[in-house]
Amino acid sequence: MTRRPDLRERNKQRTREEIERAAHGLFVEHGYSATTLPKIAEAAGVSTRTIFGYFPSKEDILFTNIDALAGALAQAINSRPADEDALETVRKFILNARPSETSDLESKLYICISSDPTLRSHLRARIAQLDEVLAPAIADDLDTTTDDPRTQIVTGSLIAAFNLLADQGDAKTKPLTDEVFAARLDPVFTFLRAGLDALKEPRMRRRR
Repeated sequence: MTRRPDLRERNKQRTREEIERAAHGLFVEHGYSATTLPKIAEAAGVSTRTIFGYFPSKEDILFTNIDALAGALAQAINSRPADEDALETVRKFILNARPSETSDLESKLYICISSDPTLRSHLRARIAQLDEVLAPAIADDLDTTTDDPRTQIVTGSLIAAFNLLADQGDAKTKPLTDEVFAARLDPVFTFLRAGLDALKEPRMRRRR
């Protein structure tokens, strides 16, 4: 039975969401660099000290979705069917991770990030940290370790697929449609599937 969050937990979650919403609104209106933590605190109705109780830095507020993505990805991998490898799980996850609808604020925040080379670089760095979730699962499928070059090659390619998820269109245009996104993503996984099968072949031949 799932435990319902108590009042204190709900209040903390509400405060976190208010800080995030206020910050994102300011980022869109004034730009990321021009938005200071005191301005975020004032807009959210909290103290700057309170913000640090929820977010280590201003950048962490900007990229809250990445932490949520990592948690959801880990859950998907850990709960996948016994007959489904990590590669297929990740493919399904990426396709389903795209929101069915995007709010006006989310669209503008996307433009804010994608139009700034520094923020795009920081986003890619955060996406690269997904290897902590991906590498153990890929290593398990290959019956090897996370420091095996084969594991690192496949994991690196999957990170590239997540970068594709983040880069859903030009900064001046709307995000890609589901059909266009799938058309870009599927060849990546076709390539990865062939590569993963090839990496397994030497071990399979030795067992014959």
